[in-house]
Amino acid sequence: MEIFTVLEGIAAPIDQTVDTDQLLPSRFLRRPRKDGYQNFLLHDLRFHADGSEKPDFVLNKKPFRKACILVGERNFGTGSSREHAPWGLTDYGIRCVIAADFGDIFFQNALKIGLLPVKLDIEQCTTLREQLHANPGASMRVDLPLQLVTSPDGTTYHFELDAFRKRCLLEGLDDIGITLQQDAEITAFEQAYRKKYDWLFDIPSDTSQINSTQEG
Repeated sequence: MEIFTVLEGIAAPIDQTVDTDQLLPSRFLRRPRKDGYQNFLLHDLRFHADGSEKPDFVLNKKPFRKACILVGERNFGTGSSREHAPWGLTDYGIRCVIAADFGDIFFQNALKIGLLPVKLDIEQCTTLREQLHANPGASMRVDLPLQLVTSPDGTTYHFELDAFRKRCLLEGLDDIGITLQQDAEITAFEQAYRKKYDWLFDIPSDTSQINSTQEG
């Protein structure tokens, strides 16, 4: 998982509640993961039925096309538990989403792949979006070690994050990475278990013995 420390870049305002089916419509869920989901992110909000862009949608406007931060409203990522929703965001290049609140499962799925969901008061989110509309293409800064968001006008906002999840982001640890930190202990257990129950691992080299036993 990519490490998250300090992110500074273009931020885009999303002036509506966005659920997971809007983030990544269900008809795209079977697409190969290796191909990326960036073209399916917010698909029905970004594109017409013929595939042409909707010019009024924020991410289709030139100043916001390279946004790496989104500032939303309430209930960002509610709906189904699909992990494809945060995949679509990170594949597009979004590393942080700021909103008043999030769908619980989306919030956890995001953290597991290095996407930082930041909860701020709704009034603060509104202020940030107003500044982004007034200054299209403006940058924001998200400092995870200090847990601070810096707005386009320089105002800073503190946000809370569980200490364990903060550490995982700072060190780039996904679930597998966390497990591998216990590799020495796991190996020691497996070796001791194999020694204690060696008969479980005493597999005949001649598989015909197994076949004859099964047939009998």
